[in-house]
Amino acid sequence: MSQGSLLFIIISTALIDNVVLSQFLGICSFLGVSKSLKNSVSLGAAVILVISVSSAVANLLYTFILKPLDLTYLDTIVFILVIAALVQMVEMFIKKSSPALYKALGIYLPLITTNCAVLGVALTNVQNEYNFIQSVVAGFGTAVGYTISISLLASIRERIDEKAVPKAFQGAPIVLMTAALMSIAFTGFSGLSL
Repeated sequence: MSQGSLLFIIISTALIDNVVLSQFLGICSFLGVSKSLKNSVSLGAAVILVISVSSAVANLLYTFILKPLDLTYLDTIVFILVIAALVQMVEMFIKKSSPALYKALGIYLPLITTNCAVLGVALTNVQNEYNFIQSVVAGFGTAVGYTISISLLASIRERIDEKAVPKAFQGAPIVLMTAALMSIAFTGFSGLSL
């Protein structure tokens, strides 16, 4: 395994196959938290931590327990339990270290548990038969891509003057149109090759 292949995994997961803009996973928190750049970056950091660690733990559990015991059919349930436990730990840490951020993130922090992007990464890593290092790198790249996407949307949303937007497009419609345009823009990375 070369550094080039790891770099390709990071670029592929972050930009080419962006979890939000290409695979449409994690849309709930993407649209809900992206009202503020600060909250978006903070949630992105939490997602980076959760996805990276859950990718590592999921790979170890799959490789050393589920596969040898021929229990691979339980992978989704096991991965959900791992993700839920990790999110609880992150939630407790943020609540203790930054109560204001905990309050600002509100319901979206516990929603990382049910964020299909987190589970999608673990299942994709198994499907692609990634080893431990590749799984962690793919998880990290995916989370970075999520953070880039949500931060870009938040930055755009902070600059949109709702008064300049036609009444029919104010609120959710302009946000969805912005996300759609971002998705189209990210398809430009699909021709990228290393």
